[in-house]
Amino acid sequence: MIGPMRERVVAACDGASKGNPGPAGWAWVVADDTETPARWEAGPLGKATNNVAELTALERLLTAVEPDVPLEIRMDSQYAMKAVTTWLPGWKRNGWKTAAGKPVANQDLVVRIDELLDGRKVDFRYVPAHQVDGDPLNDFADRAASQAAVVQEPAGTDLGSPEPPPAPDTPRPSRPAKAKSPRRSGGSAGSASSGSRTIKAKFPGRCLCGRPYAAGADIAKNAQGWGHPECRTADA
Repeated sequence: MIGPMRERVVAACDGASKGNPGPAGWAWVVADDTETPARWEAGPLGKATNNVAELTALERLLTAVEPDVPLEIRMDSQYAMKAVTTWLPGWKRNGWKTAAGKPVANQDLVVRIDELLDGRKVDFRYVPAHQVDGDPLNDFADRAASQAAVVQEPAGTDLGSPEPPPAPDTPRPSRPAKAKSPRRSGGSAGSASSGSRTIKAKFPGRCLCGRPYAAGADIAKNAQGWGHPECRTADA
């Protein structure tokens, strides 16, 4: 467990699900005084949703850090952040029911996180995912969670693991170039939804597959909104 070595610990956590639900993983990373990744841990979840992976990452981070150590936690999941900073007090007052009277989703994880937050100083900071000059700690956690989801194996400094590689879903320069030529003719010949238009995202978002996309990335309309062009046939 990470003890009270410093006045404040800066950390990040992230979850990934390849399919939402699909093979999932979680990860957290703690920085040194220069905000360089110093310790990290990642693990598999089998088949799970992205929300479960995000909450699990936060729960594992809080478990790994001594409760008397002030924390700054950087996350790119608005759901997980709002769950524990905005919605949680109301859920508790309502007996772990939503405003609509329904049971809180992922209640076991939310209750556990609430217990871990009790009496400790934690500042949550939202950081957009997959930005060119994005937060390096969040990027590290994202890569580690993605790797854990793909290989379904634990990793981390305690296991002597190497730094996690770029996530398999990280946009590559060649991808947009390939998409440009068929875009005017209504889509790629290899897509079952060849008539679906591809545009540039104005804002960061999350595809129905659970993976995020950055502002400026190529996205296409699918059955549940906008997402990666290659996911257009996911509901077909």
